[in-house]
Amino acid sequence: MNKKLRQAVIAGNWKMNKTRPEAKALIEELKPIAEKAACGVVICVPYTNLETAVALTAGTNIKVGAENCHFEKSGAFTGEVSADMLKEVGVEYVIIGHSERRQYFGETDVTVNKRTKAALAAGLNVIVCVGEMLDEREKGITDEIVAMQTKVALLGVTAEQLKNVIIAYEPVWAIGTGKTASAEQANEVCSLIRATVAKLYTQADADALTIQYGGSMNPKNAAELLAQPDVDGGLIGGASLKANDFGVLLEAASI
Repeated sequence: MNKKLRQAVIAGNWKMNKTRPEAKALIEELKPIAEKAACGVVICVPYTNLETAVALTAGTNIKVGAENCHFEKSGAFTGEVSADMLKEVGVEYVIIGHSERRQYFGETDVTVNKRTKAALAAGLNVIVCVGEMLDEREKGITDEIVAMQTKVALLGVTAEQLKNVIIAYEPVWAIGTGKTASAEQANEVCSLIRATVAKLYTQADADALTIQYGGSMNPKNAAELLAQPDVDGGLIGGASLKANDFGVLLEAASI
């Protein structure tokens, strides 16, 4: 982390977990823990929990995010939710392009770009996910894949809008597998992302960009990962569902 240049942010991605009563209980546990954090704190919850989360976090330092949004404002898109709908509920963040959306629901680099621009136009902060598959890493093309995903995701995004973007590096082979990129591997790719953004915009814009690591960060490895100069926080899956574990990550990002 380099807090002189940019904010560290720990964002929890709850995925398809927690009923409303369960969400309420977890948020109430999180509030006194998050209050001490010297980093950005975000919880990205299922659509059914958004209003509950927004109401319960009012007046706290916890920001609420959604896990996806559509790129159209309205229309015949059964099962989808627009960025304007999220904004109206009080949501401040949205995750776009998570590896599970790409893997299971046909998300592409092009639709990631369209969703990103729609979310930014609605006034949301966007966490854009990029990352390589295991076979891509084994073939030595991680840099090419991640750079391309970053470039396409940011097509048409202005330097001013970039201020509302976080990029999360998620090696797909480390999502929900218990495997984790080494601290050096994580930093190497986060550094590549920053260099790619510098070429698209300016070095100052790249230096101000928060880049998270999102591959099974947990209480055991968080300190080592967050000690890396280009790792500015984490997009957290399993550890975000346990208040004490999430608190350890917040503490590590607050140093």
